[in-house]
Amino acid sequence: MAAAGALVGVMVVAGAAQAQIAPRSKAPLDIAADESEILTNECKSVWRGDVEALQARTRLRAQTLNVFAAKKGSECGETERLVAEGQVYYVEGERKVRANNAVYTARAETITLTGDVVVTEGQNVARADRVVINLQTGQSQMFSNSKGRGGKSRVRAVLYPSGKPE
Repeated sequence: MAAAGALVGVMVVAGAAQAQIAPRSKAPLDIAADESEILTNECKSVWRGDVEALQARTRLRAQTLNVFAAKKGSECGETERLVAEGQVYYVEGERKVRANNAVYTARAETITLTGDVVVTEGQNVARADRVVINLQTGQSQMFSNSKGRGGKSRVRAVLYPSGKPE
């Protein structure tokens, strides 16, 4: 009986089918980890240990993934946000992003990656303190905590117009 209750808790709290880490995908969100904890009263599930979330051809990896669902009275509704922490990797098509943390927000359909962010696409490489990816439009914005020419951690990119180094 307890196992059945835990399974129902995973299905209700995770609400994973509503989450979208893959742009414009109707594929289910598949999460795997070393362990999972369901906090039904908080409408939250916590996935720990080499977490991997897959949806279509998009992948999100981290050490911990917190899944927050909307609270609707005494029930849990759709997924509102995912919070990934520790050695975060987000891969979508040719774009690969490494960061310390990531937050997916369902309503805005964005993923915000923070902490020593490195983005690669083919030969192109960019660095920033924070990157915001709009999953609807594919648009990315990069931000730095440092300003001015002398700033050590300004947004920086090395871009190859032909895609190949000379």
